[in-house]
Amino acid sequence: MDEKLSESVIIPVNGVRLEGDLIVPEGASGLIVFAHGSGSSRHSPRNRFVAEVLHDHGLGTLLFDLLTETEDREYETRFDIDLLTERLSTATDWLREHEGTRDMSLGYFGSSTGAAAALRAAAVRGTDVKAVVSRGGRVDLAAEQLPDVTASTLFVVGGADTTVLELNRSAFDHLSCTKDLQVIDGAGHLFEGDGELEAVANIAAEWFDRHLS
Repeated sequence: MDEKLSESVIIPVNGVRLEGDLIVPEGASGLIVFAHGSGSSRHSPRNRFVAEVLHDHGLGTLLFDLLTETEDREYETRFDIDLLTERLSTATDWLREHEGTRDMSLGYFGSSTGAAAALRAAAVRGTDVKAVVSRGGRVDLAAEQLPDVTASTLFVVGGADTTVLELNRSAFDHLSCTKDLQVIDGAGHLFEGDGELEAVANIAAEWFDRHLS
């Protein structure tokens, strides 16, 4: 698919500059903003793999660093969900002002702690965010905001990631939006087994296809 837009971007947030990669295929039906987990970045090979699958489905993506390199060295900052949520929402504001993306339907793809930020931001932004997908998400860290989420929300969890699976099942009951929970049998937290990440990517793409159009 020919790319309509592919650029490295800088998103200014409260005195810091966050680096990102924005790719929007020609005729894209929506744009997915990635919120990575603790210790990760926009260079995450797992998220980049998922992004490539989304591109094949005609969806744009923004992968960006939620923290600066200095901030990411601090363990406490990696788990500052309030800060991560603010950064994600500000990046969404930036997309709403960007000429190539301002009118696009938006979704969030969150991993681990990034999923908590995605859910919290979606709760605040209301109908501005149409869909959320959580991959192995620490969705319990958004427990108070879950009832306020209106975006169609999908939890994808590995069957062998037992602690996180239990947290997701408990959180799922607190969602009042359109929702689903998919378990990848035998998969661990990072979905490193043969075909596991591909399954996550395809499930996510189908969810976004359905709920962003």
